[in-house]
Order: sequence, then structure tokens, then C-alpha cells
Amino acid sequence: MSRRNLDIIIATGGAMFAALVVALGLVLWNEANFAKDNVTTQLREQKIFFKDEAALTPTERELPGVVTYAGQQLTTGAQAQAYAGIIALHMDESAAKAGFAGETYGSISTPMAQLRTEIADAKKAGNTEAAAEAQKKLDAATALRETQFKGETLRGMLLTSYGFSVIGDRAALAATIAFGIAAVAALLAAAGFVHAFVTPKEKVVLGGVFAPTHGATSR
Repeated sequence: MSRRNLDIIIATGGAMFAALVVALGLVLWNEANFAKDNVTTQLREQKIFFKDEAALTPTERELPGVVTYAGQQLTTGAQAQAYAGIIALHMDESAAKAGFAGETYGSISTPMAQLRTEIADAKKAGNTEAAAEAQKKLDAATALRETQFKGETLRGMLLTSYGFSVIGDRAALAATIAFGIAAVAALLAAAGFVHAFVTPKEKVVLGGVFAPTHGATSR
């Protein structure tokens, strides 16, 4: 085979590979833009704003990103993650204030069941004061559970938006890498074509590999 033909075959393969990687990069870039635009649009429509820095509590200031985003409207995945942290903090504070420190929406049902039992036992024993006290705690737990349900729902949606934004960022990074690989492949293919047309037509490769061995004796 002539060296020119071999160079053309290899260069053509490289060009086809570059085109394929570019197509892959375009798909990834489109997905990245979709994720970014969708997250931004959905979050902007919620009209959520971070408190001004002067209004932040000491515990809120300690949360990642809260001071940085103070006073801004929530429109990005990173901001959504920071705001989800604020919600988690407020739910913990609400649980402690209600007398159920450390309880969550999923775990508050256990002390609520215990309180219902206490109320029933107190009423059965005729202890109206104990029943009223337990009922007061149960009412506080019920209100806390409702608050936690709303907080966990919003927090979950914000963290989902954050997750989509991360996927979009990684898709954009993958697209950038793909474009870089395609550029290198295209340059190598171009170099192959140049080399093919500056190589003399008569130059061959592997020309003597299968030539018969000289000096072989016949029987």
C-alpha cells in the first residue's frame, strides 16, 4: 500500500471521529443549557429572596453561602442549596422551641403517639390537669409537624433544583472536554492530509513484508 493512501485513510478516520465527538459535545452542551435555563426559570418564578445581611441571625451567618447571597433573589442551584440550609436550620430551631428538639417530620409521629396514650390514660384516671398538659404538648407537636411538612417539601424542591444544576454543570464540562478532543483529532487529521499530499505517490509501506524469500531451494 502506498504511504499516501494509508495517510488518507487514517486522516479520514480521524476527521470522522472528530465530527462524531463534536456531535456528542453539542448534545451535552444543549442538555447543560436546558438544565441551567430550566432551574433559573423555575426558581425565579418562586420569588424567593435571601434576607439582607443586617437581618441575618448569628446562626444564619454561619451557614455556607448565606452571607454571600444576602439580599439576592434565589435563581441558581448554588443559591437553592444555601437556602435549603436556612430552612433546615429554622426547622431545627422550631422543633427545639416546641419542646421536641431533634425531631423531624418523619420522627415526630412517635412522641405524638405517646402523647395520645398519655391523654387517654390521664382521662381514664380522671386526671384532667395531666390530660390538658399532654393535649397542649400534642397540639404543639401537631403544629410543628405541619410546619416541618411544608419546610421539608420546599427544602426537597430546592435541593432537587440544586441537583439538576450540578448535572447541567457536569454536562457543560463534558461538552467542553469533548470539543477539546475533537479539536485535537481535527488537527491531527489535517496534519495527516497534508502529509499525504506531500508524500511521493511511489512511496510504499510494508512493501516487502510478504515478498518471497530469496535463495529458497525447490524440491
